[in-house]
Amino acid sequence: MQKKKVALSGAVIASLLAVSVGCGSKEAATSPSPSAAATPTPASTAAATPAATPAGSTDTLKGDFEIQYFVGGYGDAWWKKMVEEFGKLHPNLKIKQSAGPKINDQMQPRWIQGDPPDVVYIDGAGSNEAQMVKDDQLLDITDWFKGAKNADGKQISDLLIAKPIDYSGKTFTIPLVFGSWGTFYDKAWFKEKGWKTPTDFQSFMEVSKTIKDAGIKPYIHTGMYPYYISGGFLDSAIISENGGDASILKKIEALDPTVFSSDPFKKALDKLAQIRDAGFIDPASVGINHTDSQMLFLQHKDAFIPNGLWVENEMKANIPAGFTFGFIPSIAQDAGKPSVVVPYTSQMAIAKKSKNPEAAKAFVQYILTEKSAVQWAELAGVPMNLKADLESSKAGAMAKDAAKSFNDKNTIVAPVIAVNKDYEKVRNDALVAFTQKKITADEVIKRLVDVANKAKK
Repeated sequence: MQKKKVALSGAVIASLLAVSVGCGSKEAATSPSPSAAATPTPASTAAATPAATPAGSTDTLKGDFEIQYFVGGYGDAWWKKMVEEFGKLHPNLKIKQSAGPKINDQMQPRWIQGDPPDVVYIDGAGSNEAQMVKDDQLLDITDWFKGAKNADGKQISDLLIAKPIDYSGKTFTIPLVFGSWGTFYDKAWFKEKGWKTPTDFQSFMEVSKTIKDAGIKPYIHTGMYPYYISGGFLDSAIISENGGDASILKKIEALDPTVFSSDPFKKALDKLAQIRDAGFIDPASVGINHTDSQMLFLQHKDAFIPNGLWVENEMKANIPAGFTFGFIPSIAQDAGKPSVVVPYTSQMAIAKKSKNPEAAKAFVQYILTEKSAVQWAELAGVPMNLKADLESSKAGAMAKDAAKSFNDKNTIVAPVIAVNKDYEKVRNDALVAFTQKKITADEVIKRLVDVANKAKK
């Protein structure tokens, strides 16, 4: 999942969840799905008489039109539905869907060769929004977005919850998905065992000891995708150790070398080290992927897992009877200190070398409606980044927990950031090595300072 840099206030979160108290989980824009088709597949383009064309328009769209989207925890049901409906509205378009859990890697050669799809959903392993902007692969939509209206004739910018990232005054992407990292557990199992849900770092360590003494591994993470433990633990820990000031993440985004040797960063690493040294981390974490770690979690081999709100929807086919997802926004804060929400968004963009930019814009306008937002919540189980009335949607237990957490007046909401690709890889590798005790905190810091300095040059 790629983190973006739109700052989201607590009031915005509250307004989101006031209307979306029925959304479930997210697909970690970051996590591949084993059940999704791995190769590009053409979409149905069957013609049908539409009930209505987009507000105030006539159907002039024709030719080839290609959409690239990652398939992970959110599944692909919503995408297929949107493409089918859009194809009926525009029967002269020949639509192709390039989708799957590995689509980002599969499509990379085409992006490099200057033959990209028209529209891309930037999410999942192998994608990095900041890098795509840096490589001049995305269309500058600054002027178009200012006046863009959706298929219902409503101003898109007025409907968005998290606003587009500002790249030196320019807009290249539009946030489609809104979610949050956190720590997950089985509420029903905890109740059965008499284990207390942790509310801070001290209580997390205490209950983890109890769990370990019972012969169960307390904590598992996704070693193959270390951004899970970064988003689900480290980022919120850094903010907590910074006195609740979430602006420190912006310094990380800016690759300020001094932030990595700062006390908040060192103290956050120390708390991760405490979890490691207490033997709470499942050794299987190191080489395991997201779905395997999540399966061990569902099977009660492990009690806690850092993850994103997509996890329940992603694993819905494997959830045992009686399992009840619980969500804790953060576990690293000291007793009496506020929880920290680390949100993420996943973006839509139009390729700079799109062969059909008008169809691309029309598709973006079509999917950014309240109706589509409701359908997304129902099919993907998480909120779309759009203000919509979701009261009639079915709310899972985890979504309700998330709503309570987000609406808490004491909750700190972090900015969404987009990190440098080279930094992200170095950080990921360092975190895995650190959880194995292969490198020290000082070595982690040195690696991050070095990559920050290199990127600056």
